[in-house]
Amino acid sequence: MVSVARIRDAIARNDVEEMGLVFLHALPSPDGPAASPPDPRIIHLLDEYGDVFEAPTGTVPDRPIRHGITLKAGAVPPRGCIYRMSEEELEVLRAQLDDLLDKGWIRPSCSPYGAPVLFVWKKNKDLRLCIDYRKLNAQTVKNADPLLRIDDLLERLGGATYFSKLDLKSSYHQIEIPPQDRYKTAFKTWYEHFEWVVMPFGLTNAPATFQAAMTTKFHDLLDRSVLIYLDDILVYSRTLDEHIVHLRAVLDRLRLAKYKANLDKCEFAKQELDYLGHFVTPKGIRPLADKIQAIVDWSESRSTTDVRSFMGLAGYYQRFVESYSKVAAPLSRLQSPKVPFEFDDAARGAFITLKAAMQAAPALRIYDPTLPTQVTMDASGYGIGAVLEQCHEDGRHPVEYFSQKVPLVNTLDDARKKELLAFVTVLKRWRHFLLGRRRFKWNTDNNPLTFYKTQDTVTNTIGRWMYHIDQFDFDPCHIPGPANRDADALSRWPDFCAIVTTTFDLDDDLQPHFVKGYKSDPTYSTLYAELSSDQPPASHYRISDGFLLLHTRGKDLLVVPQDRILRTRLLGEFHDARLSAHLGVNHTLARLRQRFHWPDILHDVTRYIESCAVCHRNKGRSRVPFGELKPLLIPRAPRLSIAMDVTSPFPRDRHGHDGILTVIDRLSKVFRKT
Repeated sequence: MVSVARIRDAIARNDVEEMGLVFLHALPSPDGPAASPPDPRIIHLLDEYGDVFEAPTGTVPDRPIRHGITLKAGAVPPRGCIYRMSEEELEVLRAQLDDLLDKGWIRPSCSPYGAPVLFVWKKNKDLRLCIDYRKLNAQTVKNADPLLRIDDLLERLGGATYFSKLDLKSSYHQIEIPPQDRYKTAFKTWYEHFEWVVMPFGLTNAPATFQAAMTTKFHDLLDRSVLIYLDDILVYSRTLDEHIVHLRAVLDRLRLAKYKANLDKCEFAKQELDYLGHFVTPKGIRPLADKIQAIVDWSESRSTTDVRSFMGLAGYYQRFVESYSKVAAPLSRLQSPKVPFEFDDAARGAFITLKAAMQAAPALRIYDPTLPTQVTMDASGYGIGAVLEQCHEDGRHPVEYFSQKVPLVNTLDDARKKELLAFVTVLKRWRHFLLGRRRFKWNTDNNPLTFYKTQDTVTNTIGRWMYHIDQFDFDPCHIPGPANRDADALSRWPDFCAIVTTTFDLDDDLQPHFVKGYKSDPTYSTLYAELSSDQPPASHYRISDGFLLLHTRGKDLLVVPQDRILRTRLLGEFHDARLSAHLGVNHTLARLRQRFHWPDILHDVTRYIESCAVCHRNKGRSRVPFGELKPLLIPRAPRLSIAMDVTSPFPRDRHGHDGILTVIDRLSKVFRKT
């Protein structure tokens, strides 16, 4: 976009060699309505700061942040060959090297370093010069400064209605490299050896350095009217008048810092624009139409690499999809190199379902701390699910969906504990939204706080959960199960992956053994007789088909009497069977306790597994290994080395002895038994 004033000034300076008129017809973006004419105040502002949009040249030596390169101890300059190039690439290489030399961004070098160069195609079919710095990056000490999360940036836009996007031109080349580190950036070409004076693309710490430089320059405007992700600057405001003030402040900072912006890639005073792969509007954010279309048009994957590519693109927009982690579970499993690739019906179903979910993804509203907020959640055996919503003038709208498979949920047999754990997990997820904010509403179909806050004593785990919950200001609200559809669907979406289920049914011939065991067991004989009478007493125990059942924690457990045959049979089925996988003590005990009960079950399980030959042979030791077996030295004289051993038990003799003590002299082999 060039204004009339700029054309007039260029003609006055006689800077125009040729001039042509081109009539353009702007087509509306698939993501939004047709663009409206720019406000005259915006055009005047761009003319005023025309120098900000000039092409950058040279270096800025007084810039506070430079890109240093710290090498690991003992690093040796890597060696590599020069990549072959076509005639077209060599011609482009000459032109780009001349341009970089004219701008003062590279200079001839005699450095021992020398990375090879190559070309990649841009979207506009031009060639981009790239330098293969992989070997140098492997020797560089990595910077610990992380880049910002894009999700966190977009959450700052609540309430904004006007947006401007600025893209810096040759952004990395506007950061200088210290003179002592320039030789490390050397690269070799067919024509000459060069090194960089400014920061090139491809260095491992370059993104963090540039982000730090931009954050330092705009630190007082961040999260108020400006978002910065590397070289993409977003200015946002609630009104147009306010937006012009904010935009002027940003352009003024760029002028003072001598940063240059690319006018062709900038957008000003828009109410809808794309930023970091999302379409930003006053009503919320949604995925870009071309990205969603790419997912919809994706062909069926035929390798692990194809699955990873698809999941990488789909995962970028997972916050827009309800129960994403569970829908994509079969595809996530195929990304592992340890799993044989098989695009079965489960993976194909997840592939199709994920495409449909992306197409129907709603526009998520941007969080506004001034609006009423509510969290609706549910917990089930599959995991937890929650929806963060805010009340606008036209009703409730989702801000974010969340679902997660939590293994700990499956170990909790109390629905109230599951709901409490789910609430703690959701509070940790959305802590930046809810902590210190105005009172929000917590919707659940099972309010565990009402129960736990009335208990005299709670476990340490529940106490920690309650301490975390008490930091937040909220009102719990009970809603009927049918009204909790969103969160209920997120937590109970069944997995597409196949589930192998094993059951253990008692044979009919075992029933007499159980009855006989109950009657002979001192622990249960009296109880079994009382429950078998015509008027059994009130108890947690009952008899069904001759079996003694204990009702505890909402389910019936089969009581196993003190019978070695019965208990050994059960232990074998739950430990030695093919589908039991010879699990350890804790897992075997947990499986048994789901169906059976006897007093010393822990002792029996521990002894049985410790005596399992398969576990000893195949599992790693959990204790210090035994010493090596070495032959003992031959003693020099009799009675200097004595060996003893006890053999037992034997049937007792008339004196009450049931063992044999053997004592032997290791040299003379004289022995004695007692």
